[in-house]
Amino acid sequence: MIAALERGDKATRVEAFVDAAFAFALTLLVIAGDRIPGSVEELLQALKSLPAYALGFLLMLKFWTAHVAWSRRYGLDDATTRRLSLLLVFLVLVFVYPMKMVFGALCSALTFGWLPANFVITSLREVPVLFIVFGIAFGSLGMVMWLLYAHAWRRRDEIGLSARERIDTQVKLWTWALVPVVALLSIASALLIPARPGIGWWLGFPGFLYFSLNIATPLLDAWSRRLQARMPIEGGA
Repeated sequence: MIAALERGDKATRVEAFVDAAFAFALTLLVIAGDRIPGSVEELLQALKSLPAYALGFLLMLKFWTAHVAWSRRYGLDDATTRRLSLLLVFLVLVFVYPMKMVFGALCSALTFGWLPANFVITSLREVPVLFIVFGIAFGSLGMVMWLLYAHAWRRRDEIGLSARERIDTQVKLWTWALVPVVALLSIASALLIPARPGIGWWLGFPGFLYFSLNIATPLLDAWSRRLQARMPIEGGA
Protein backbone atom coordinates (compact mmCIF):
# COMPACT_ATOMS: atom_id res chain seq x y z
CA MET A 1 0.00 0.00 0.00
CA ILE A 2 1.29 3.46 -0.85
CA ALA A 3 2.19 5.54 2.20
CA ALA A 4 -0.26 8.25 3.21
CA LEU A 5 0.59 11.81 2.23
CA GLU A 6 1.71 14.05 5.08
CA ARG A 7 0.42 17.56 4.43
CA GLY A 8 1.34 18.90 7.88
CA ASP A 9 5.07 18.31 7.57
CA LYS A 10 5.84 21.36 9.73
CA ALA A 11 4.58 21.68 13.29
CA THR A 12 2.31 24.70 13.87
CA ARG A 13 2.17 26.78 17.04
CA VAL A 14 -1.07 25.11 18.09
CA GLU A 15 0.53 21.67 17.67
CA ALA A 16 3.45 22.76 19.83
CA PHE A 17 1.00 24.00 22.45
CA VAL A 18 -0.94 20.72 22.36
CA ASP A 19 2.30 18.75 22.76
CA ALA A 20 3.31 20.86 25.76
CA ALA A 21 -0.13 20.50 27.35
CA PHE A 22 -0.06 16.71 26.99
CA ALA A 23 3.44 16.66 28.52
CA PHE A 24 2.17 18.70 31.47
CA ALA A 25 -0.84 16.41 31.87
CA LEU A 26 1.47 13.42 32.08
CA THR A 27 3.36 15.05 34.94
CA LEU A 28 0.07 15.15 36.86
CA LEU A 29 0.04 11.34 36.67
CA VAL A 30 3.42 11.11 38.41
CA ILE A 31 3.82 7.88 40.37
CA ALA A 32 4.88 9.37 43.70
CA GLY A 33 2.12 11.96 43.83
CA ASP A 34 2.93 15.46 45.04
CA ARG A 35 6.19 14.73 46.88
CA ILE A 36 9.39 12.70 46.63
CA PRO A 37 9.42 9.50 48.78
CA GLY A 38 11.33 10.03 52.01
CA SER A 39 12.21 6.40 52.65
CA VAL A 40 12.61 3.06 50.92
CA GLU A 41 9.23 2.00 52.28
CA GLU A 42 7.58 5.08 50.79
CA LEU A 43 9.39 4.43 47.51
CA LEU A 44 8.06 0.86 47.35
CA GLN A 45 4.59 2.12 48.16
CA ALA A 46 4.85 4.75 45.43
CA LEU A 47 5.98 2.14 42.91
CA LYS A 48 2.78 0.22 43.55
CA SER A 49 1.04 3.03 41.68
CA LEU A 50 3.03 2.13 38.54
CA PRO A 51 0.29 -0.03 36.90
CA ALA A 52 -2.32 2.72 37.26
CA TYR A 53 0.20 5.27 36.02
CA ALA A 54 1.03 3.08 33.00
CA LEU A 55 -2.64 2.71 32.07
CA GLY A 56 -3.16 6.45 32.29
CA PHE A 57 0.01 7.09 30.30
CA LEU A 58 -1.15 4.77 27.50
CA LEU A 59 -4.58 6.38 27.34
CA MET A 60 -3.07 9.87 27.18
CA LEU A 61 -0.69 8.63 24.51
CA LYS A 62 -3.66 7.39 22.48
CA PHE A 63 -5.19 10.86 22.23
CA TRP A 64 -1.85 12.61 21.69
CA THR A 65 -0.82 10.28 18.84
CA ALA A 66 -4.31 10.60 17.36
CA HIS A 67 -3.99 14.38 17.25
CA VAL A 68 -0.46 14.15 15.80
CA ALA A 69 -1.64 11.72 13.09
CA TRP A 70 -4.59 13.98 12.24
CA SER A 71 -2.34 17.06 12.02
CA ARG A 72 0.20 15.31 9.80
CA ARG A 73 -2.41 13.80 7.51
CA TYR A 74 -4.51 16.89 6.83
CA GLY A 75 -2.21 19.85 7.59
CA LEU A 76 -5.10 22.11 8.57
CA ASP A 77 -4.37 25.26 10.57
CA ASP A 78 -7.55 27.32 10.48
CA ALA A 79 -9.78 28.77 13.19
CA THR A 80 -11.83 25.59 13.60
CA THR A 81 -8.68 23.49 13.98
CA ARG A 82 -7.29 25.80 16.62
CA ARG A 83 -10.53 25.92 18.61
CA LEU A 84 -10.95 22.15 18.60
CA SER A 85 -7.30 21.58 19.47
CA LEU A 86 -7.50 23.99 22.40
CA LEU A 87 -10.72 22.32 23.54
CA LEU A 88 -8.89 18.98 23.43
CA VAL A 89 -6.15 20.44 25.65
CA PHE A 90 -8.70 21.77 28.12
CA LEU A 91 -10.47 18.42 28.35
CA VAL A 92 -7.20 16.51 28.74
CA LEU A 93 -6.20 18.63 31.73
CA VAL A 94 -9.63 18.09 33.30
CA PHE A 95 -9.59 14.39 32.39
CA VAL A 96 -6.35 13.64 34.28
CA TYR A 97 -7.93 13.43 37.71
CA PRO A 98 -10.95 11.17 37.07
CA MET A 99 -8.73 8.98 34.87
CA LYS A 100 -6.14 8.65 37.63
CA MET A 101 -8.83 7.73 40.15
CA VAL A 102 -10.57 5.19 37.89
CA PHE A 103 -7.34 3.37 37.01
CA GLY A 104 -6.25 3.48 40.64
CA ALA A 105 -9.55 1.96 41.72
CA LEU A 106 -9.34 -0.67 38.97
CA CYS A 107 -5.84 -1.80 39.93
CA SER A 108 -6.76 -1.84 43.61
CA ALA A 109 -9.89 -3.90 42.97
CA LEU A 110 -8.09 -6.42 40.73
CA THR A 111 -5.36 -6.96 43.37
CA PHE A 112 -7.81 -6.98 46.32
CA GLY A 113 -6.28 -3.82 47.74
CA TRP A 114 -2.58 -4.72 47.38
CA LEU A 115 -2.12 -1.93 44.84
CA PRO A 116 -3.21 1.38 46.36
CA ALA A 117 -6.02 3.45 44.93
CA ASN A 118 -4.48 6.59 46.48
CA PHE A 119 -7.90 8.01 47.30
CA VAL A 120 -10.74 7.10 49.64
CA ILE A 121 -14.21 5.93 48.66
CA THR A 122 -16.47 6.47 51.65
CA SER A 123 -19.59 4.92 50.12
CA LEU A 124 -20.50 2.55 47.30
CA ARG A 125 -22.70 5.32 45.92
CA GLU A 126 -19.55 7.26 45.05
CA VAL A 127 -18.40 4.59 42.56
CA PRO A 128 -21.09 5.35 39.94
CA VAL A 129 -20.32 9.06 40.31
CA LEU A 130 -16.68 8.33 39.49
CA PHE A 131 -17.67 6.42 36.35
CA ILE A 132 -20.07 9.18 35.29
CA VAL A 133 -17.39 11.86 35.57
CA PHE A 134 -14.91 9.63 33.73
CA GLY A 135 -17.48 8.91 31.00
CA ILE A 136 -18.24 12.60 30.45
CA ALA A 137 -14.54 13.45 30.15
CA PHE A 138 -13.58 10.45 28.00
CA GLY A 139 -16.60 10.80 25.74
CA SER A 140 -15.91 14.52 25.29
CA LEU A 141 -12.33 13.82 24.21
CA GLY A 142 -13.56 11.29 21.66
CA MET A 143 -16.16 13.76 20.39
CA VAL A 144 -13.48 16.42 19.83
CA MET A 145 -11.43 13.95 17.78
CA TRP A 146 -14.58 13.10 15.79
CA LEU A 147 -15.17 16.79 15.15
CA LEU A 148 -11.59 17.18 13.91
CA TYR A 149 -12.08 14.36 11.40
CA ALA A 150 -15.49 15.75 10.43
CA HIS A 151 -13.81 19.10 9.77
CA ALA A 152 -11.21 17.41 7.56
CA TRP A 153 -13.98 15.55 5.73
CA ARG A 154 -15.85 18.79 5.00
CA ARG A 155 -12.68 20.22 3.45
CA ARG A 156 -11.74 17.01 1.60
CA ASP A 157 -11.90 18.63 -1.84
CA GLU A 158 -9.95 21.70 -0.79
CA ILE A 159 -7.05 19.70 0.69
CA GLY A 160 -7.19 17.13 -2.11
CA LEU A 161 -7.92 13.87 -0.32
CA SER A 162 -7.36 10.85 -2.54
CA ALA A 163 -9.81 7.95 -2.77
CA ARG A 164 -7.85 5.93 -0.20
CA GLU A 165 -7.63 8.89 2.16
CA ARG A 166 -11.36 9.46 1.91
CA ILE A 167 -11.98 5.84 2.89
CA ASP A 168 -9.58 6.18 5.80
CA THR A 169 -11.22 9.42 6.94
CA GLN A 170 -14.69 7.91 6.84
CA VAL A 171 -13.58 4.88 8.86
CA LYS A 172 -11.86 7.18 11.37
CA LEU A 173 -15.17 9.01 11.75
CA TRP A 174 -16.83 5.70 12.64
CA THR A 175 -13.99 4.82 14.99
CA TRP A 176 -14.09 8.05 16.97
CA ALA A 177 -17.90 8.09 17.03
CA LEU A 178 -17.72 4.87 19.05
CA VAL A 179 -15.92 6.64 21.92
CA PRO A 180 -18.80 8.93 22.99
CA VAL A 181 -21.29 6.12 22.28
CA VAL A 182 -19.48 3.73 24.62
CA ALA A 183 -19.08 6.54 27.16
CA LEU A 184 -22.83 7.17 27.09
CA LEU A 185 -23.50 3.45 27.57
CA SER A 186 -21.12 3.46 30.52
CA ILE A 187 -22.84 6.48 32.06
CA ALA A 188 -26.26 4.88 31.55
CA SER A 189 -25.15 1.64 33.20
CA ALA A 190 -23.62 3.60 36.10
CA LEU A 191 -26.99 5.27 36.62
CA LEU A 192 -29.00 2.05 36.29
CA ILE A 193 -26.92 -0.47 38.23
CA PRO A 194 -27.72 -0.11 41.93
CA ALA A 195 -24.69 0.64 44.11
CA ARG A 196 -25.46 -1.62 47.04
CA PRO A 197 -23.59 -4.31 49.02
CA GLY A 198 -23.54 -7.68 47.31
CA ILE A 199 -23.76 -6.29 43.78
CA GLY A 200 -20.30 -7.75 43.08
CA TRP A 201 -18.48 -7.17 39.81
CA TRP A 202 -21.56 -5.48 38.31
CA LEU A 203 -20.52 -2.34 40.17
CA GLY A 204 -17.48 -2.15 37.86
CA PHE A 205 -19.43 -2.98 34.70
CA PRO A 206 -19.52 0.67 33.50
CA GLY A 207 -15.72 0.62 33.42
CA PHE A 208 -15.42 -2.74 31.71
CA LEU A 209 -17.51 -1.44 28.81
CA TYR A 210 -14.56 0.63 27.62
CA PHE A 211 -12.59 -2.52 26.83
CA SER A 212 -14.99 -3.05 23.90
CA LEU A 213 -13.13 -0.23 22.14
CA ASN A 214 -10.00 -2.41 22.13
CA ILE A 215 -11.93 -4.91 20.02
CA ALA A 216 -13.85 -2.54 17.75
CA THR A 217 -10.94 -0.26 16.83
CA PRO A 218 -8.65 -2.97 15.34
CA LEU A 219 -11.62 -4.39 13.45
CA LEU A 220 -12.41 -1.01 11.91
CA ASP A 221 -8.73 -0.48 11.04
CA ALA A 222 -8.65 -3.87 9.31
CA TRP A 223 -11.84 -2.98 7.43
CA SER A 224 -10.25 0.28 6.29
CA ARG A 225 -7.16 -1.56 5.01
CA ARG A 226 -9.31 -4.05 3.08
CA LEU A 227 -11.33 -1.27 1.46
CA GLN A 228 -8.15 0.61 0.48
CA ALA A 229 -6.56 -2.57 -0.90
CA ARG A 230 -9.45 -2.92 -3.33
CA MET A 231 -8.79 0.52 -4.77
CA PRO A 232 -6.84 0.74 -8.03
CA ILE A 233 -3.20 1.83 -7.66
CA GLU A 234 -3.85 4.91 -9.79
CA GLY A 235 -6.15 6.26 -7.09
CA GLY A 236 -3.66 5.77 -4.26
CA ALA A 237 -2.63 8.27 -1.65
